[in-house]
Amino acid sequence: MNLQAGGIAPGLYIVSTPIGNLADMTHRAVDVLKSVDLIACEDTRHSGLLLQHYHIRNRLTSYHEYNKVSRTPELVEQLRQGRSIALITDAGTPGISDPGFYLIRAAVREGLPVIPVPGASALLAGLVVSGLPSDRFAFEGFLPKRDGRRRKRLAALKDEERTTVYCESARRVKRLLEEMHELWGDRDVVVCRELTKRFEEVLRGKISGVLAHIGDRELKGETVVVVAGAEEVEDERDDEAART
Repeated sequence: MNLQAGGIAPGLYIVSTPIGNLADMTHRAVDVLKSVDLIACEDTRHSGLLLQHYHIRNRLTSYHEYNKVSRTPELVEQLRQGRSIALITDAGTPGISDPGFYLIRAAVREGLPVIPVPGASALLAGLVVSGLPSDRFAFEGFLPKRDGRRRKRLAALKDEERTTVYCESARRVKRLLEEMHELWGDRDVVVCRELTKRFEEVLRGKISGVLAHIGDRELKGETVVVVAGAEEVEDERDDEAART
C-alpha cells in the first residue's frame, strides 16, 4: 500500500477521542489526526478545542446526522482518489450510536480501506466499572424517546439474560429506571454519570435503591446505565428429563 507524504496510508481512519478526560487521547490517535488529509467530525467547534489542545492543525469538515446523506458521497469519492480521512465523533468511538456508521458502511461497501484507531468508549467504561457480568452483554444504545416505543422496547428486553447497557441523558435517567422497575422488577443496576470527568459519579444497587438515592436531585450530563440480565429460568422439560 502506498504511503502519503505524511507517512500514512490512504483510507478511512476510525479514531476514538476522549469521553471527558483529555489525557485519554492515545499517541497513535494524535499522529493519525496530524497526518491525514482531512478530519470529518460532528461539530467543528467542539473538535477544534480538542485539536488545539494537542496542537493538531489540520483541515476539518462537518459530518453529522443532518448532512450525512449529502456529505457521504463526497467523502467516499475522496477515499476513492486515494486520500486519507479521519472520522471522529464528539466523544468516544465513532460509529456507535452516531452517524459515523453511515460513512463507515458506505466505505465498506465500496471496498475501501477502513482502519480502526481504538481508544475511549463510554459503553465499555461503564460496563467494566459496573461489576455486573461482562462475558456476555447487549448494547442497546439510546432507547426511543417516545413513551410507547420506549416501553415496547423495554418489554421486549424483559427476558434478556445478558447484562444490558444503555446510553441516556442524565435528566431522563430517573424516568428510564422507573419504567425498568415497573416492567422488569427490582434488578441490580449501575448508573455511571460523567465518566472520566470532574464530577464522575457511579451509583450501584437495586433499581429501587438507586431511585431513592437520586430522589428529587436533578442530574446533569450524560450517563451509561448497566442493568443485570433476567434470571435464567430452566426449561421444565429439561428439568423433567434430568429426573428420569
